[in-house]
Amino acid sequence: MSLPFRPSGPRPNTNSQQRGGARGRPQDTGPRRNERIRVPEVRVLTAKGEMLGIMPTERALALAREHGVDLIEIAAAAQPPVCKLIEMGKYLYEEAKKNKHQKHTAKMKELKLRPRIDEHDLFIKVRRAENFLYHGHKVKLVLQYRYRELEHAELGVETVKRVIAALTNVCTADNAPKRVGRSIVVGLTPLQQNRRKLVHNAEPGDEDMEDDSAVPDEDGEES
Repeated sequence: MSLPFRPSGPRPNTNSQQRGGARGRPQDTGPRRNERIRVPEVRVLTAKGEMLGIMPTERALALAREHGVDLIEIAAAAQPPVCKLIEMGKYLYEEAKKNKHQKHTAKMKELKLRPRIDEHDLFIKVRRAENFLYHGHKVKLVLQYRYRELEHAELGVETVKRVIAALTNVCTADNAPKRVGRSIVVGLTPLQQNRRKLVHNAEPGDEDMEDDSAVPDEDGEES
């Protein structure tokens, strides 16, 4: 009776091969999508940016399958996370195009404030700043005092703080508001594209609208 053939060399280490194979797989470093989204509910947008509202994640996945697209998480930090119904390839192409456009057109926009600016004018400044930042431009806030206003310098600091607080949805402040001479200057840097959201504007406006850089400074004394 012949015995089965047995190789004389060492047996291959199948476990190490399997581990090595797993390590060799390309890692998915893009945004979470489809079944990788494990939160119970999400806010859903169409490919055109139309809001479908908050719904269970399973329902959103069913919509994606129904339309033959992916469910892609575009704002993970939001509550609940924001997802978009769009093909992954198209999404990556649009993001790359946005980033390329921003690298070539990002500018520094300047907005000027007064310590005693009224509420309506302040709201307009906030809306303009939000629009600039949403489009990827940096913003320089410049608050200038008249000499008599220096008696209550804290009013200017509070005004700048209010503007910064109103724009946390699109930017971070480069420095804390601090008076130097008769001015306070604060730089605002836009958040990453997928983290920016409009709060004070219903939709993005013209990114090339004029800022206040051409507005002349007022005299130091009140008339």
